[in-house]
Amino acid sequence: MSKSLEEVNQTVLTQNKTTGFRKILAFFGPAYLVSVGYMDPGNWATDIAGGSQFGYALLWVLLMSNMMALLLQSLSARLGIVTQRDLAQASRETYSKYINYILYFLAEIAIAACDLAEVLGMAIGINLLFGIPLLPAVLITVLDTFLLLFLINKGIRKMEAFIIVLVAIIGFSFIFEMIFAQPEMGKVLYGLIPSMPNETALYIAIGIIGATVMPHNLYLHSSLVQTRKFDRSNAGIKQALKYNFIDSTIALNLAFFVNAAILILAAATFFKNGMYQVAEIQDAHQFLAPLLGTKWAPILFAVALIAAGQSSTVTGTLAGQIIMEGYLNLRIQPWVRRIITRLIAIVPAVIVISIFGESVTGKLLILSQVILSLQLGFAIIPLIHFVSDQQKMKGFAISKITQIASWIVALVIVSLNIKLVFNEIQSWLQSAENPVILWLTVVPLAFGFLILLIYIVLKPFLSKLKPDIHNHSPHNLVLRFSESDGYNKKNIAITVDFSDSDQNALNSAIELGGTAANYTLIHIVETVGAMFYGDDIEDHETTIDEKLLVEYKEMLSEKGFKVETVLGFGKPNKTISKIINEGNYDILVMGTHGHTGFKDLIFGTTVDKLRHDIDIPLFIVKN
Repeated sequence: MSKSLEEVNQTVLTQNKTTGFRKILAFFGPAYLVSVGYMDPGNWATDIAGGSQFGYALLWVLLMSNMMALLLQSLSARLGIVTQRDLAQASRETYSKYINYILYFLAEIAIAACDLAEVLGMAIGINLLFGIPLLPAVLITVLDTFLLLFLINKGIRKMEAFIIVLVAIIGFSFIFEMIFAQPEMGKVLYGLIPSMPNETALYIAIGIIGATVMPHNLYLHSSLVQTRKFDRSNAGIKQALKYNFIDSTIALNLAFFVNAAILILAAATFFKNGMYQVAEIQDAHQFLAPLLGTKWAPILFAVALIAAGQSSTVTGTLAGQIIMEGYLNLRIQPWVRRIITRLIAIVPAVIVISIFGESVTGKLLILSQVILSLQLGFAIIPLIHFVSDQQKMKGFAISKITQIASWIVALVIVSLNIKLVFNEIQSWLQSAENPVILWLTVVPLAFGFLILLIYIVLKPFLSKLKPDIHNHSPHNLVLRFSESDGYNKKNIAITVDFSDSDQNALNSAIELGGTAANYTLIHIVETVGAMFYGDDIEDHETTIDEKLLVEYKEMLSEKGFKVETVLGFGKPNKTISKIINEGNYDILVMGTHGHTGFKDLIFGTTVDKLRHDIDIPLFIVKN
């Protein structure tokens, strides 16, 4: 199994730090790269709209969103620290190939949507700061393509330092904006009390929540925490979990400060002066100077916007690399992936701006958030399932209380995002000249995503309810055995799958070899994870199979038989052929098996492949 972000995996040492502070500092960094996703240009539009229309009233929504984000990011970090897999890798070894292709496709769309918001944000910032028209400014954003390659070659700590500098620029810019705006602190505190003025406020609140938790950040965080090399003992893992939680808390609270500052700035300037319809970033920039009475307000606003766009685009590319390598096990040069992702974002932006002008940038930003909303559940729900799995988490699964809190957060986020998507589709249908096209394309697609979402929610629960195929106690096997001189096979291989069919297979083998023969019991683990990772896989089925294989060996050994065991991984026909050809066997005995794959092997055309691939007789025993 390849490591997540292999070029920087475990490159930051934490074990040789002499003081507690230096040790804590060694763990700090990943959450800051994640935090920029919570202050990217896609969030600015919803924050500005919320502040200008409803003053400080929606500050509590930002606070609640931040608490949700902190919980989910801590789950993501836990997955990476404990399992040494990122979210994409964990999905790849859990779901079928076709489900993973769909999840990968959705994740890539989310990355492109994020990049679209970041491209527009940087371009708007360049336009506002330097007066360069928006279209050329969009094209200029291509020039940062090689920045990630440069930073990654310098090491993950250099990249973290670069991002932290950009975050600091954003933070200091808004500290000065707050000084210029002089918000009413009493109203700021009152805004932290939950309230919902009207339906429009609800819609904006949905937008704020939908724009807060970014799906690519969950993939990103589960990978970045693996850049730290630490003691893999239980105590070491607990320490890593604690320090990463502190890292996440500090970084995400900084992101909350930035988002709250944008909303407060809009409330203290536009709402206070009766300008309730300011929602575009360009409009906000234009009105800051006359309302606050200083030329530095719009300058700092534009600088912060460029920093937000630049930092987000670097981390977005990293997330894209993680998703591609995790789902597809496909590595391409970072600069190639950067060019592809950036072009996917730039081409629609250039086309739309060329046709409709610069006034549509706000709508493009909102569209990017709707696309993100569609994908969000497909990242959150698998994550909760993974970190709740005792076997996968090796004793570090989340508690029942945390599980309940996580599912409540998932329900809130997914429900609000479904409502946001529903509202958008409804408005498209109402305004479309030919709604039939939408009914035949967009609506079925949305229903398809909904069905897939329900499947991902229910699959792990339904799997637990299925009868366990590994339930055959070896001590219940009835073995027919009598002394005879007719045995002629000395080395016999037998495939077993811990079902009732094993009894016939073992009895047939015993009839061939008696007590004088050497028996090798072969079982193939054919889970999705085994297909991908081979003997590196550590899942529930593999653990159970190993245990049952040992029990079979002990039971037969007690009866006087000489028994060895082999546990294989992957496709049965290929794996069995390899085991047989590398061993010294006289015959292979196979019974009808409980697994669909084995039934296909015996009764389907693949049995011919096995016959041709091995150079010993194949004895098939029907149940």
